This record gives sequence, C-alpha cells and structure tokens, in this order.
Amino acid sequence: MAYAPPFPAADTAGDLLSRVMTPGGGLSTDRGLYLEILWGDNPRLAELLRSATTLEQARGLVLDHLDRVERRYCHEDSEVHLLELATIRDCITVLRNVLMPLSERRVGSSTLEVLWRLARGEEDHVAGGVGPGFLLEVISLLRGVYGDLPLYLGDERVNRFLSVSGREAAVLRSDLLDDLSGEMDRRLARYPTGLEAEVVERRAANRDRILAALGGTRDDWEDYRWHLKHVLKDSRYVRDLVELDSEGIAAIDLLASEHLPFGVTPFYLSLIDRDHSLGFDRSIRAQVLPPPVYARLMTDAKDLRGQELDFMGEGDTSPVDLVTRRYPRIAILKPFNTCAQICVYCQRNWEIDECMAPDAEAPADRLGQAVDWLADHPEVGEVLVTGGDPAILPDSALARIFDRLTALPHLYRIRLGTRTPVVLPQRWSGGLAPLLARYHEPGRREVVVVTHFQHPYEIGPEAMAAVQSIRRCGLSVYNQQVFTHYNSRRFESARLRLALRSIGVDPYYIFNMKGKEETADYRVPIPRLLQERKEEARLLPGLDRTDEPVFNVPRLGKNHLRLWQDHRLLGFLPDGRRVTSFHPWEKYISLVEPYVFTDVAIFDYLQRLAHEGEDLAEYWSIWYYF
Repeated sequence: MAYAPPFPAADTAGDLLSRVMTPGGGLSTDRGLYLEILWGDNPRLAELLRSATTLEQARGLVLDHLDRVERRYCHEDSEVHLLELATIRDCITVLRNVLMPLSERRVGSSTLEVLWRLARGEEDHVAGGVGPGFLLEVISLLRGVYGDLPLYLGDERVNRFLSVSGREAAVLRSDLLDDLSGEMDRRLARYPTGLEAEVVERRAANRDRILAALGGTRDDWEDYRWHLKHVLKDSRYVRDLVELDSEGIAAIDLLASEHLPFGVTPFYLSLIDRDHSLGFDRSIRAQVLPPPVYARLMTDAKDLRGQELDFMGEGDTSPVDLVTRRYPRIAILKPFNTCAQICVYCQRNWEIDECMAPDAEAPADRLGQAVDWLADHPEVGEVLVTGGDPAILPDSALARIFDRLTALPHLYRIRLGTRTPVVLPQRWSGGLAPLLARYHEPGRREVVVVTHFQHPYEIGPEAMAAVQSIRRCGLSVYNQQVFTHYNSRRFESARLRLALRSIGVDPYYIFNMKGKEETADYRVPIPRLLQERKEEARLLPGLDRTDEPVFNVPRLGKNHLRLWQDHRLLGFLPDGRRVTSFHPWEKYISLVEPYVFTDVAIFDYLQRLAHEGEDLAEYWSIWYYF
C-alpha cells in the first residue's frame, strides 16, 4: 500500500470529508446524504445494479465492470501515478474479494446484496437497515477504485530533490526533513511524560495526599510491601483522591460487591491527575478504572468466566496446569495468579479471582508438575514466567522458581513478564534485579524482563529508576503495548516509543485490542493500527520503532498485521463493521481454518475522536488500510 501523508493539509481529505462533516466536527448521520454521494459518484454502478433482476446477475455485471476499470489502469497511456496505482489496485483487490460468494458466506452478510437493494429502493429487505458507516466504507472504497484518493500532500520539494544533485539536492532534502521533524515534534508535544518537572510536582502532591489518607509515611512510600498491603480494592479512597463521576464509582463498587477483580496500587493512583480536565491521564484512568459496561458484563458472567471470557482459548492450549503453549519453542509458566493491580482489559480476567488474592501462589506440587512437564519437553527452549504478576512474589519464592527452571539445560531464555516497573517501581529498589542477574549467563542462558507501559504519561522518575536498576545488572527490558482507544490518537504511540527508549526499554509488540465484549469500549479499528505504523511510526528512526503490530488469533496465536498475505478483508456489515479473515501462523504447516473477526466500525471510531476534539482530516486515510 502506498504511504499516506503523516501531516494532512486541511484539504487533503478532499471534498468528501467537507460534505459529510457536521458544524461540530463530527460525521453526519444523514443516510440520505450518503446515498446521494454514493450514487452521484457512481452512476454507472447504480445503473448496473438497477438493471440486474437477480443478485447473481448483479454480481456478474459488477465484476465485469471492475475488470474493465482495472484494464484501463494497466494501459500504457494511463496517466495515474505508480504510487497511486498501487493503492488503487489494493482497493480493486478488496472490492473483488468482497464480491465473492465465499466471502459472503463467511461474513454471514452480502455487501453486494445490500448495494443491490439500495440501488433498487429495496432497503426494507435489509435486516436492521443500513447505517452511514456502511455507506461511507463503500463510498471511500469506490473512490479508491476510481483513483480519487485523499492521500498525498503534493509537496513538490521531493520531486525537485530528485531532479537535482549534489549540495543543492542535499539542502532541499534537509529542509524538507526539518519541516517533517518539526511538525512531528509539535504533534508529540501534545503528550507529556511523567519526567517533566510540572508533572513530577503534581504527582508529589498526589503522593502526599494518598499517604495522609492511608496513614503512611515517606519511608512507607519507598517500600513496595506497604503498597501491596494498601492496594485499593473499592472506591472508598479512590473517589476522594481522584475525580470520578457517579457511574465510575458505581462500576468499582459493583465489582467489589461481587468479589470480582479490581485494584490499584497507591503509587499508580498517584499518576492520576486529581483534576481530570487536564486531559493527560485518560489512558492511565482507562487502565484501572472500569467503565460501567465492563462491570455489568463481568458481573453477568461471574459464574461462567472460565468458559465465556477466555477469549484466547488458553484452556485449550494448556497441556498441564500452569502451562500454556501455542508455539514450537516457547511456553508460558503461570506460578502466580494475581497482580498488584488489575488492568481492565486484561487477557486473563477470566482466571484472576481477586487483586492480591492471598492464595494466588501455585502450590509446590502443581508448580513441580509444570516444571516436570517442561523437563519432559526439551523442544521448548524459552519460558515466559508470567501470571498474574510473579514479580510481586518474595525474592525467595522467585529464586525457587528460577532455580527449578535453570536446572533444565535446554532452556536458553527465561522471560519475566511483569508490570511492576510501571505500577510498583519500588519493587526494583532492592535486590530483585541482582537476583535475576544470577541466572543470566551470556552465551548460555538469557534472562530478560518484559513489561507493559501503555502511555508516555506512565513514564516518570520512579519507573526510569526501576528500568535502570535492571539494565545495570545486564538484563534487557522489552515493552508490550496494547493499542486501545485511549492511546490511539495521532503520534500518541510514537511518543511512547521515544519515551521508552529514553529510559532503556525496547519496544517489542503493539497488540491490537482483543475482541472481548466486556472491553468493547477500548477497541480500535485494525486500520488505525496499520495507519499508525505506516504514517507515524515510519517517521521515527529504526531503533525507536522496533515493536511489531500483531493480532492475536484465539487458540492459535499471533498474526503479524504488516503481512498483507496473513489477513484478508471479507466484507462490510450493514452497520459499517469490517469483517476480516486472519490466518494463523501455522498457515504453511497445516490447512488450518482462518479466524473470522468482526472489527469496530471506522465510522464509530471517528465519531468518538471528533467528540474528543480530534480533527478528522488527520485520520481520513484510515479507509485505505485493509
């Protein structure tokens, strides 16, 4: 796919956005307007659809028309630029695939039939009606097919650079890159880190208020055990220390009353601004403060969590208790089934019963059986020790686990998965890093720490000190970000990558939000993650964008989103949601059935951004990421 502009000009989105945008900056919901644009743009398509008496006749007519359009682009006299042609061909490929009966069967809905019914004035035959999100998807796709692309800034300095040489070319190129970098800096400045002086000062005041409320001292604050003892599991102190509305308080109280996992460490609470209007901490709040729909759905599924909420199908990939295995060379070991605090969108919310549950550590016999299984499978060369968060175990308990694992000669890498550098950095002020370093033997066995920073606002002096204590012991630290609505604005994740590198963390994965019903509020259309990778991340130096965007296929594992051949758009539901087929990583090993995924509607996502004050022209190329 051709790259789109990282800094769209006001008119880059073309006339379409200006026609459908409301005075308030959002998208019109007037279906009549979208139908007028659709058929006004495509009179020949409307004519073909109206002339067809059956759906199959309509399919043949449209496919024949599409073939003629494609042949016209391939003619030697075509004036379409080769970069635009690449995107046009992508759009043609997508449309042709959407028109296939096999795609329709897998989607459970026919995009072509919806269009055919609309053209013939038979919308009442479409169950549930047709939403503006569907119409805008089709309008944008067809504009791509016909070469009306809102993708290029038209900066002629690039062509001038290519037409000259030597110092003249170098100056032109440098001036252009200065402008790009300067504009990027202005966008990045929207997202402060916790290392900035005014943020540090605000958080010091937060710390003092929290200590006063909990009866602690400054010495207590530096003791991770004090934080674990005072994890907040209901709204009693939270509502007094940070700004919460009545719905937020009710959601926390509902989880607490049903003994469902909720918890936040005093330290992480200090990262939340008391004044929510500042707007910097929304990702931090979303991390731990549950929305009402989450609390309700978790309560409804309370007795069936292990069956209904195991989205990744870990129960089907656990050959023995405490072990999960999806790939040839690595397995997961889960010796500790709780955390210092609960992430709302946690993958394992189906099996964690309580924040800081007293019986969370696996009994010695179960752990021994899991390690024995690893001993019997020398094909597994790497183990991820996770949970829960095993780093909140005492040093002695962690040492027992690592002693058992390092006695297995075939293990060449052990990862410790922990969020303590973010939520409980005091855990690393003592001997934890030197303890792990005892098991790190270059050339024989690597020990690494994998953590989960979600937003640049989480990165403060304490987190930096924790990471540096690990790095000074010769261990690497990697980050796995989850791409949610609350960190998906332009350059928000780019800012995180830069901040991570500045404190010694390597970006590793950026995960698309899993399609779990209870966390639907957090989901982002996959096209936005693809757009972020190709438009924002590409402006960063290579060492700053080492994270790989992935989609997790339930039961089977990761699909690398940059690989077009590993997923395919099948169609659009009448409400505008895209349906995509994802191939598992085993696709060249076995004929495994692809996974069909229904995404968040781009239209709905853009409406949320507009409501939050974002300029939709900045995101308009999103329609052309498939």
